[in-house]
Amino acid sequence: MIPVTQPFLPPKHEYDQLLEKVWETKWLTHNGINVQSLEKNLIEVLGVSNLKFVTNGTLALQLAIKALELEGEIITTPFSFVATTTSIIWENCVPVFVDIEPKKLTIDVTKIESAITEKTCAIMATHVYGVPCDVELIEEIANKYNLKVIYDGAHAFGVNYKGKSVFNYGDISTYSFHATKVFHTVEGGGLTCNKEELVKRVELLRNYGYIGNDFYLAGINAKGTEFHAAMGICNLKYIEENKLKRKMISETYDNLLPKDLRVIHIEDNVEYNYAYYPILLNDETTLLKIIEVLSSKDIHTRRYFYPSLNNLPYIQNKNKCIIAEDISKRVLCLPLYPDLEIDMVIYISDLVNSVIDR
Repeated sequence: MIPVTQPFLPPKHEYDQLLEKVWETKWLTHNGINVQSLEKNLIEVLGVSNLKFVTNGTLALQLAIKALELEGEIITTPFSFVATTTSIIWENCVPVFVDIEPKKLTIDVTKIESAITEKTCAIMATHVYGVPCDVELIEEIANKYNLKVIYDGAHAFGVNYKGKSVFNYGDISTYSFHATKVFHTVEGGGLTCNKEELVKRVELLRNYGYIGNDFYLAGINAKGTEFHAAMGICNLKYIEENKLKRKMISETYDNLLPKDLRVIHIEDNVEYNYAYYPILLNDETTLLKIIEVLSSKDIHTRRYFYPSLNNLPYIQNKNKCIIAEDISKRVLCLPLYPDLEIDMVIYISDLVNSVIDR
């Protein structure tokens, strides 16, 4: 079987070495030495001023909303993983969908202002497939209307824009360290904040809102464990090597597949992470046929992202997002992970081409 993605696992003995200390100390969670070490290492590798490790990327989004004390409407993208929307709903805010830009597939900044009302409190945008949003223009709009900005950076680990990490933008940027991501801790996530007061607030919120025996906030349990942090520490050693493998696989697809299928176009000012390899078909019928042909060979793909989130059954305000609705029906992610053999990439490309050429 060829999965659409496959987690990278470090040499087991390296992971076991970090766990020896856990067995010695019996310190399994609650900001242990591995969590502290992972946070320090990530700050250095990514070039961010702070990073707080939490249980997963969805909780990171919810903590961001809570830390910023948001109420009302949050302008967001319909083209993202469902957690971007559900985190807003879970925090009793209202998602207001703005359509996407047809080339980058990130939120269309030219349509944000028309969606702002007196109830708007923030913008939550996703760096889709790791491609940075128009961060400068979003900042301008946010400043003009006194809005907070949260970036869902689940796909953007290691992505730099104009020489610095994309996680340096916005009031809060969130991470996902899920097993399917470029960098993972099996399960996990994180937050980077633009103000020290937010860092301290996130720190409180992730651990029930208390210090010692005193409770300061209505927090939650979003702590990362020593076991998950240990996996992250090990994996971080191999991140550059794995990015190079991902790049080679992506460039092989680029060379073998028609150029008009290509979704991701990297600008000169972006250092990319090659997180995904999406293709955009002419119609949904062709997409479904490719899924059928690849599945018959035990090769798995993913309709990432489908459906357009404004059409979720539990969404109240189903405003039209024509581009996102169209793209979501025609976009398909092909297998991409560091251990995927180039011969298999060639085989997958041949199968895709055989459907298109019919």
